Amino acid sequence: MDKPDQKQKLAKRQAASDAYGLRFNGHAAASVVMMVGPNYRVGKKIGSGNFGELRLGKNLYNNEHVAIKMEPMKSKAPQLHLEYRFYKLLGSREGVPDVYYFGPCGKYNALVMELLGPSLEDLFDMDIKPENFLIGRSGLKKDKIIHIIDFGLAKEYIELETNKHIPYREHKSLTGTARYMSINTHLGKEQSRRDDLEALGHMLMYFLRGSLPWQGLKADTLKERYQKIADTKRSTPIYLLCEGHPEELVSYLVYVRQLDFFETPDYEYLRELFVSLFKKKGYSDDGEFDWSGKMGSAAAAPASSSGLDRVLGKQAGGASNGELVQREDPTAGRSEAPIAQQLDGDGVDETKCCGFFKRKKKKGRTSK
Repeated sequence: MDKPDQKQKLAKRQAASDAYGLRFNGHAAASVVMMVGPNYRVGKKIGSGNFGELRLGKNLYNNEHVAIKMEPMKSKAPQLHLEYRFYKLLGSREGVPDVYYFGPCGKYNALVMELLGPSLEDLFDMDIKPENFLIGRSGLKKDKIIHIIDFGLAKEYIELETNKHIPYREHKSLTGTARYMSINTHLGKEQSRRDDLEALGHMLMYFLRGSLPWQGLKADTLKERYQKIADTKRSTPIYLLCEGHPEELVSYLVYVRQLDFFETPDYEYLRELFVSLFKKKGYSDDGEFDWSGKMGSAAAAPASSSGLDRVLGKQAGGASNGELVQREDPTAGRSEAPIAQQLDGDGVDETKCCGFFKRKKKKGRTSK
């Protein structure tokens, strides 16, 4: 009996090591160094998600820490290569994390990226979902910039072959995060720039209100819940959604909801709404914000409003504030989770790509 048991143990060890592209040679797994590319050493796991897992890494040439996003090569709907492509298209610019390498790592595809600080969710005491906006790290002097991340569902709104706007389509499956997505997305219409802006407006109102009217709706099935979310969004007047908050939010949402599918948004007008509000309120650009002092021992300092202003003019297409999801299951998930991927239970540990901190499971929370 000893020999079969020993073979089973070795087989399990082999399978475990192969999962990370390693070969078990009798030594402890911890002694094996896992590398991505020529100089990125893979470290401890700091998070996981629908895409696979997120690991802390180190550039052995300069000893800088990085984030390494790993997706199984056998994934049914691989998207990491698409995310890499969009980062390269966006290029190196303020508010977009740097991408250093993309390539195979054993049975995984790996994306090596700039390691950032906490997300906007980490900076507040509310159940804030927008984890796709992260603060830069103070050590890199980027702590006054909000970065936008996670382009797994992004798509061009201009076709590269024809240099023309993508065609209008209907009967599209839901893609994105139900809590924030535009009304037209709920109706199955193709997404364009207007939908990203509307989703951003919903996210801003979430910050201001602490919750949205379409949260916490009860339904027997997920499909019914998403329908109730859509119905509530359509039936909630903008003035009521923004009641008690600056009228500029009303102007913003009225404008973006009236945009045509093909229309180029007036980004300058939208920016000026918030710049004028900033001045009207008598705020000074002193680097102090509502979240200043809340970061404690976090590896980053407060971000400036300039990063968010830039987001208003940024278009990546696809879902807004949506996590990397599997498209083959378009109805699973919670209302605030990305449609197309079931998140079992509530308060699941999540760390967004480039995020250093992991959200712990909270007791007593209910799905919203």
